[in-house]
Parts: sequence; structure tokens; C-alpha cells
Amino acid sequence: MRPTRRLLLVGEGNFSFSASLCDASNRETHITATCYESEERVSRQTLAKTNIQLLRRKGVEVRFCVDCTKLKDSFLPAKRNFDCIYFNFPHCGRKAGVTKNRELLTKFFCSCADVLAEKGEVHVALCKGQGGTPADQPMREWHNSWQVVAMAAGAGFILSDVHPFNLEDVHGYKCTGYRSQDKSFSVEGALNHIFTRGLPFPHPRPVICQTELEGKRVSIQVPEIFVDKINRCFLDTNSDHPVRTINEKLIAQLSQTFPLQRVDHSLSLLHQGGLSAVSQSNAFWIIPNTKENPNSDPIGKGTARGVLFCGVHFCRDIDQDDRMKAQEGDQLSEHYLRSSLLVHVQDVIRRLSFLPGTLHVLSGPVFRKCLISPRTLPVFHETLFMCAVDKGTEGSCIQMLMDNIKNTISSLLPSLSCFTLNSTVEEAKSSETIELNDSVRPDPQLDKTQYIICVKTDTSDSKASGSCIGAIAAAPCGPINSELGIVCASVNLDLVAMQICGISDWRMLWTVDERFLNQFIGGELGPFKSFSLYPPSYVHDVSFWVPECEQFDEVAFHTIARCVSQETVVSIQLLDSFQHPQTGQISLCYRLTFQSCDKALTRQQVAEMQMQFRKEIQQCLHITLR
Repeated sequence: MRPTRRLLLVGEGNFSFSASLCDASNRETHITATCYESEERVSRQTLAKTNIQLLRRKGVEVRFCVDCTKLKDSFLPAKRNFDCIYFNFPHCGRKAGVTKNRELLTKFFCSCADVLAEKGEVHVALCKGQGGTPADQPMREWHNSWQVVAMAAGAGFILSDVHPFNLEDVHGYKCTGYRSQDKSFSVEGALNHIFTRGLPFPHPRPVICQTELEGKRVSIQVPEIFVDKINRCFLDTNSDHPVRTINEKLIAQLSQTFPLQRVDHSLSLLHQGGLSAVSQSNAFWIIPNTKENPNSDPIGKGTARGVLFCGVHFCRDIDQDDRMKAQEGDQLSEHYLRSSLLVHVQDVIRRLSFLPGTLHVLSGPVFRKCLISPRTLPVFHETLFMCAVDKGTEGSCIQMLMDNIKNTISSLLPSLSCFTLNSTVEEAKSSETIELNDSVRPDPQLDKTQYIICVKTDTSDSKASGSCIGAIAAAPCGPINSELGIVCASVNLDLVAMQICGISDWRMLWTVDERFLNQFIGGELGPFKSFSLYPPSYVHDVSFWVPECEQFDEVAFHTIARCVSQETVVSIQLLDSFQHPQTGQISLCYRLTFQSCDKALTRQQVAEMQMQFRKEIQQCLHITLR
């Protein structure tokens, strides 16, 4: 028994489950047992009549003619708010097929939403294979199952737990009702599915934030895909988020080897120019608003040459209209959301507090356009360790940094089997179990040799899995001191947290669902247990003609998908590429897979997202839909 107080049982037949649950409950638990049929009809069964009498003697509320698809009609508002609702082996009756039983589940879950407490649970027991989740062994084909998780999503529920339905655990329970008759049926392999409420999808609103830029406070409109990620304060002192815990442990370990100083001054989220051609396409370009009124209209909406979408430039050009909207007398220049903390290196070096031999630490979020994958992060928390050393000694400094980072991760990750530096991207790629992503590729801010930090862990199936978590590089100190070199070690804290806590999807690190952080209270790091199991996925294809004489921007294509879908697109695959034999025009066909890791996502929501996506790519990328 879970520590609940008000239990509702629907669809009871002979009330044997209610009787068993009553015996297992304490006196503070209030049970309401209901049945769809009339008391007169149910009482014709001897077992049912006996159980009803037993339940009433024990103070259980027994109701009849209760429709589980219209529960609010059976309970006054003051009598609702149940902590747990049970529905064992639902069925429409007789030879009803999967379609009708899906409809029953859909209506039942919608009905539950009206009478369930905010943190309540819905328990649905289904026979072997009916649920359609990987928990069923063997698993039925999706189209031949009841698709219970997708049906629950329509009412905002997510599957939070699933376990075998064991008759031995329910003393006295008799499974009857086969084809609407007083006959038993097999429950071998049956599963109990436990659903909870998922958080609703937010309605994004424009967000204006202020940041420091060249000694001035400026306002910027936050790109829509970052509206729910800006100012989350994961690295603050009072945070229990795993990225902060890992960051603090790394700093504590390195402080035992190096004199250490945190760079705690306000670091601007914006940086100006200085990117390579490759990096320019991956940057979120922003025009800062220097007006005093932070609530004024954002600059640059509806540009002609530099298309703005969700506050983000997909093209690098800024047209004349933007310049006219800028504050008169200001010198307008392009800025981008910092894609790495390396952009602050020279600024830190120029500060009087910068001491050779001291390890300086910078931490904060960084932003990059990138292709969609579960471990490729458009926003993540980076920690940058930088130290000025005598030229020729950079190698020993790199080794010391490497050893300390390795010791910290080893202490947090007992399954660590390999921790290596790879001098090139190709070397890292050569390992089949290492996953490269744009978050840790060599940064063009440093033009010297860079080493990629890779980790591998032993998994339960005896196969190693790995990820690149950062990079170490050495570069000249610059014009300030030609005899010194700078060693920088960049660590992607989000990827480290995913590796240590077993989090398979980066989006989970940014969820606002309290069930995530509740697993890391007090800075405890342990295996993460997902509260949304087997979320349904939906597939949509889109094909279009690419504009002639223009190179198709695939990164922009992925970025639009992120924004329109509220980060529910988990995969984009190129299915086909075709060139017209007469015109030479190119047609592309992509497949988008939608899936949420923490919210209930419905087929209707996805269809609306797909329609909006088609409109946006047509407008922003100038493609012609097919």
C-alpha cells in the first residue's frame, strides 16, 4: 500500500479486489468501491454479494451504476480529490476490439483528471500484451495494442511506474468477467500501470532579460527556445541540481593542486564578432536594445534580409530597417549569445587579479545551434579552468588538470573504465563507443592543439558506452606577456551529469518537474529514475524543394524544429534526396520523430506542431513544400 488516504475503485465486478485492498489498508484510508452495473444484478453472484456485505460492515462506501468515463457526475466536488484510482482489467465487454477499448481508456483517463488529487495516481491493470509498452514481454505490435500510454497522454497523464500484477499479492482476488460472463480469465503476465499527472506544456511568452555589455546594461529578447532555460540558476549556492554538485566537486579537487580563484564578476551572455565561418552558422545572433525601457519592442522583428524567427537570426545579414530601429547615435554591431566561455579568456587575462600559476575558474551557461540528438545540447553549463604558465611547461599543466578531473569523475562514477585525451576529432571518432557531439568539439577561439576529454563506462550488458565531456587546450597568452602560455580546460557539466546519473536525454536536466530535483536533494548524486516511462512517439515526414542557388541550412532547419515543437522533436532523419533531371532542382524528404521526456504529448498536439513547422520553414528557409 502506498501512503494514500482516499482510494477509488472503478469497474469492480465481484468486489474481491476491494475486499482484499480493504484488508491491507489502515483505518485512516477511506475506500470507495464502485461498479458499473446495478446492485440488484451484481448481487446475483454469490461471491459479489458476500464481498459487498463485508465491505459495508468495514465502513467501505459501495456505489453502483457508476460510469468510469463520467466520474465527476457521480461525486460532488467535496467528495472528489481521490489520492488513487484503480481500474483492474478494463474491457468494453464481449468481443470488443482494440479500438473500442482504446476509446474506453481515453474517456476513463479524461474522467480521472476531474476527480484525482494533484499528486494522485491512476492504477490500470492490463492483461499480457495489452498495454503496448516494452514492459510487456513479448511486446505486441503497436497497432494491435491498447496503446495505454498514448491514451493516458490525452488527459495529461504520464506512465511513472509499471510492475507485474501478482495474484499472490492480492489475497482472495478472483478474476472474473470473461466476455461479460461470470468466468475467470488468465492474468499471467499481467502488468499494473501507474500513471501520474504530467506538467502541461507552457505557452511561450516573449522574455526580455538584461546583461552586461561593454560596461553598459543592455536588454535582449531571449530566443524562444531558451525562454524556459534562461536564469534557471542551476549553479547558485542554494541549488541541488547535479550540474552544480559536479562543478563544486571538480573545483574542490583542483584546489588541492592549484591556487584557485573563481571569476565571480558578471560575465556577459553576449559577445561581439570574432567567429569563424563555421561557428557563425551555429551562433544565436542578437541585436541588443540599449534603450532604457526593457519592455520596449525588441529590435529587428520582421527583417527582410536577416530573417528573425523566435528572436533568433538565421541569416547573418542585418538590414537597414534594423539599423534605423537601433538607438540613434549608437554604433550598431552584431552580437551573439556566447557559445563558449572561452570568449572571456582575454578579458580575464587583462584583469589585474589574473595571476600566473593560479587556476582561474569560470562557470555558466552557453548556447549553440546544433543538430538534434539526445546528447547534443543547444544550451549547457560549462566550467572553464584557465591557468597561465611558462612557455614549454604547458604539457605538465595539462596532465595535472587531466589527473584531477579524472580523479573527481572516478570518485563519482565507479563504473568508469576509461578516461582519455584524444588529440584530434578523428582519434575520438575512432572509438566505436565514444559519442562525439558539437558541445565538445575543438573551439575556434583557440587555434592551437586541442585535446578532447573522453570517458567510457562499463554497462550492465558488458559493453562500454562513452561520451566526450570536454576539451583541454594550450595557446599563447597574447600581447600581455609573450613568455607565458595559457592552458584552458573546458568541461561540459551537463554531459558529465548525464554520464554519472545515467540520464539518457539532455532535456531532462532542464525539466521544471519537481520529481527530477527531488532525486538529488542535498547534492546527492545517484542513478536517476525516470518518472515518465515509455513516452509515446509520433512520426511525421516533410518533403520540399530547396531554393535554387542557395545552400540548404540544415542547422537552421533543426533549430526551427526545436522551437516550434518546444523541444519535443528527438530525431530528424534525411529519408531521400532527389534532383530533378530537367531543372536540376533538389528535393529533400525528412522524417521527424516527436517525443517528450517529461510531459504528456498527444497526437493532436504533434499534428499542430507539424503544421506550424511547415509554415515556418517555408517562411524562414524559403523552401517550396511538396
